[in-house]
Amino acid sequence: MRRLAVYCGSRRGHDPAFAKAAAALGETMALRGIGLVYGAAQTGLMGVVADTVLELGGEVIGVIPEALMANEIVHPRLTKLEVVDSMHQRKARMLELADAMVALPGGFGTLEELFEVLAWLQLGLHQKPCGLLNVAGFFDPLLRYLDASVEQGFLNPHHRQLLRLHTDDDLLLQNLQEHDRCSEPS
Repeated sequence: MRRLAVYCGSRRGHDPAFAKAAAALGETMALRGIGLVYGAAQTGLMGVVADTVLELGGEVIGVIPEALMANEIVHPRLTKLEVVDSMHQRKARMLELADAMVALPGGFGTLEELFEVLAWLQLGLHQKPCGLLNVAGFFDPLLRYLDASVEQGFLNPHHRQLLRLHTDDDLLLQNLQEHDRCSEPS
């Protein structure tokens, strides 16, 4: 794995464990020689991951739509900044640049990015592994929702397993690296 796309909040959240986990993920990535692909912001968990990877000499590629350049504080020390035309192009470009994807705590944007790449994986549009770092139980309600979706017949159990889950960043990255692909095409 050369690069990891990380989806996470442009805010830090209330629990200090979120920023601690973002820094730990960034450190583990840098120590493993894994570059970061993310939404280019300097703020929140996004900034924590990027700062950590950069401080340890790693590569950080930010991808941002032109429309957000004025609204978001773009990280000033990125290895590379790519400005695209739309949010859809941002997500597609991040997927193209990364070998795997991981979500940390965040809001609508984090979930939207994660679920789009999972849907693309389910449809066989890519074969890159997707993971969720469940920090301080943040994603427990989401995991219950996914399990209920299986129980109620809306989600195939095989597709439920596409989302690799761990509470430890090192073990999650190890799991993602051990799998060349997450699924069989549906």
